[in-house]
Amino acid sequence: MRWNLPVPAVGSAVLLTMLSAVVPAAVPALQTDQAISDKVEDELRYDLAVNPDRIDVTTLDGVVTLDGRVTNLLAKRRAEHIAETVKGVRAVVNRVEVRFSAGLSDSELKDDVRAALSGDPATEDYDVRVDVRDGVVLLRGTVDSWQQQELAERVVAAVRGVTEVRNLVAVDSGRDRTDQEIEEEVVAALQSSVLIDDGLIDVEVDDRKVMLSGSVGSAAERRLTRVASWVIGVEEVDASELEVEPWARDEAMRKSKYVPKSEEEIREAVRDALAVDPRVSFFEITPDVVGSLVTLRGTVDNLKAKRAAAQDARNTVGVSAVTNRLKVRTADGREDLDIAADVRDSLARDSLVERHEIFVNVSDGTAYLSGAVDTALERAQADDAAARVRGVVSVDNNLTVSDDDIWSYAPYVDTLYPYSHTWYDFEPRYSRTSDAAIESEIKSEMWWSPFVDADQVEVTVEQGVVTLSGEVDSWNERSAAEENAYEGGATRVVNNVTVAGEADSIF
Repeated sequence: MRWNLPVPAVGSAVLLTMLSAVVPAAVPALQTDQAISDKVEDELRYDLAVNPDRIDVTTLDGVVTLDGRVTNLLAKRRAEHIAETVKGVRAVVNRVEVRFSAGLSDSELKDDVRAALSGDPATEDYDVRVDVRDGVVLLRGTVDSWQQQELAERVVAAVRGVTEVRNLVAVDSGRDRTDQEIEEEVVAALQSSVLIDDGLIDVEVDDRKVMLSGSVGSAAERRLTRVASWVIGVEEVDASELEVEPWARDEAMRKSKYVPKSEEEIREAVRDALAVDPRVSFFEITPDVVGSLVTLRGTVDNLKAKRAAAQDARNTVGVSAVTNRLKVRTADGREDLDIAADVRDSLARDSLVERHEIFVNVSDGTAYLSGAVDTALERAQADDAAARVRGVVSVDNNLTVSDDDIWSYAPYVDTLYPYSHTWYDFEPRYSRTSDAAIESEIKSEMWWSPFVDADQVEVTVEQGVVTLSGEVDSWNERSAAEENAYEGGATRVVNNVTVAGEADSIF
């Protein structure tokens, strides 16, 4: 369940003000290292995939160190990404150990890793060799882009029993590009991403080495800035001069980011995003744009590619909503029994859901899942494991969830998007916490978030139901405010926040 956690301690004068107010202010007086550690622990406790009691958090001058142990590599990486989203965190040192207790031999794990790579439609043809020693996976070979290299690692990291991935896969794009071409593409990639405020980022390229300097508002943005800089032709990315400064999220610094875009500008930005995603770059996908609404049309050969394309469009500046009309058509004519067997294998290899008994039936390419899992995140993970199997054109997810925790999408942490699933829903919960305490906690969440300007969002609470209003700069900020509301204890959120310049758009 979600916990209504105490806000960090404040000074005596502020405390008197809090006690005299109808709704106590939840903004800490000082952003000390201890306050940052406490907030990171709070965020870990909210998460559905990380056991916070197994992880210790310490902070020195804004650098957070994570120690402890988890049972899978995804949880270790997720803990790091969660810590990066806390205001004041400049960097994260991840010393968490992965201990898998099921007793897979290196030979068995090697077979599972190979099966994961060959069973994923995006990586099945990659020239990647696998070696395993004591749970550590070593990848070698050659691929066409850094994005393909990174995708291979992500596929492997999700396999049960993998404790570490050492990625030595080489990149050979076969293209000779000038430094100016590379720099222009990096700048465009940063400008078009809703997850990066690029106004204070400087980009230089010298002999195919990208050098990033300036400031961003969070450690999460710093990581994603490095990721976005790996365009075709780049051989190295140096972000050592890119600083994390909370003031870099100041509204005045972001205005040029969210100026209204023309339909053609949005269309080109979405095309560029699709072109660098190794799951979708090989397909002919047409983004139709009306205002800020994008409709994707075309054909792909696997369900995961269809979903990835929609996510690429959502993460593009200027896009308010995406209608996904892509069709999934496979040319190999696989039998349903063979597809079902591969879905079961995919679920059995997945480090988040392998311990659950999930029943699979496939009819005319639709995978029907039934059984029980613990969380909505695990339900989505099982859905995704099925979507990655060639031959699956849709998933009918009938898994039940025993934990009633609400999963609110966090774009800097989650790789799966829950809101597009027809099964994603929840019953409003009864709150045993007062409305005043919920409002206070939500304001604390917003203050600690580097992605929300708390002064732009008004919060009201009635019997646990939270209503958000105001105007923010981006759709991503609007979503982050809703996530903060749930983390603060809301039983349900009515999000009436509008986005500057798009007040009449349909949410």
